[in-house]
Amino acid sequence: MIISATDLTAFATAILDHAGGNPDAAGRVAARLVRANLTGHDSHGVGMIPAYVEGILAGELRPAAVAEIVRDNGPFLLVDGGQGFGHVIAEQAMDMAITRARASKFAVLSLRNSFHLGRLGDWGEMAAEAGFICIIYANVQTPKPLVAPFGGSDGRFVTNPYCTAIPATSKNPMFLLDMATSTIAKGKVRLAYLGGKPAPEGALIDAQGNPTTDPAVMFEDPLGALTTLGMHKGFGLALLGDILGGSFSGGGAYLPERQVPSRIINNMMAILIDPDAFGMADDFAADMDRYTAWVKASPPAPGVEAVQFPGDPERRCAQERQRDGIPVDQGTWAQLLDVAKAVGVPQDRLDVFAAG
Repeated sequence: MIISATDLTAFATAILDHAGGNPDAAGRVAARLVRANLTGHDSHGVGMIPAYVEGILAGELRPAAVAEIVRDNGPFLLVDGGQGFGHVIAEQAMDMAITRARASKFAVLSLRNSFHLGRLGDWGEMAAEAGFICIIYANVQTPKPLVAPFGGSDGRFVTNPYCTAIPATSKNPMFLLDMATSTIAKGKVRLAYLGGKPAPEGALIDAQGNPTTDPAVMFEDPLGALTTLGMHKGFGLALLGDILGGSFSGGGAYLPERQVPSRIINNMMAILIDPDAFGMADDFAADMDRYTAWVKASPPAPGVEAVQFPGDPERRCAQERQRDGIPVDQGTWAQLLDVAKAVGVPQDRLDVFAAG
């Protein structure tokens, strides 16, 4: 199915509003979810809504929660999310961090106890648009561990993402690296599972630790696990997500006692740096531009159109999907219709969305 961003946002807003009774939060979250779809990150798009509704109904996601400061020490800020919508909590917390970075040319935000933060790149992008380099480590706490440690055969942590954003220059757009430390995110496995497609080679192991491309191992017993990106290298980055994002914030690393049904909790550390901290912002930008031109001048490999920097594929995808519409697989669409009916979206509105 191909759905316009406007229609998909309206549908997502209706579901979240009926589930949580907070129209403002519903609209903010829906817009961020659809933005993930627009940029090609469907794993963090509207397909997350059934999990959010499940969290609301179970009392694990609190739609009215706001970011609350726990410790405020100049450029160092500890914030608790109260299990609120991560898209709302993170925006509030990043606003606080940006204010402190403007005053000190540097800030460290430690955010704990937020429901799913969505696409981590949103928060790096927010800081970079305000003029700051931003480095983010985050961890994830879900009912079950999803990712096996390098050399292990069962899940011990989740897809702990990493992000770095660097402001745009006069010649080049923002540098935005946003990645899971697993070979792929679980959401991409979900899309393969619902779409009846195999997972990429090397992304999954079965319950015995053997490589597999069957996405069912993440949803049907006996459960398998995701692998770490780049073997031991992604494993190391994943550990930093739990340690710096989770343990340092007080939200905790992934441990069995934190496995709670219907809960998707994120904790994160965001480091904001003013590019002009040493009075060399112009030199920094100029060198970045020269470096970007040098790297992108590499002759494309066979079958590749051009070398792309982090953020380029997302910008291109967003332009195309804004123009042509967003593809939504039948499995995800069926889940959205089911959850919309379950939370009481009126039938006449459902008929309009279903017809679309």
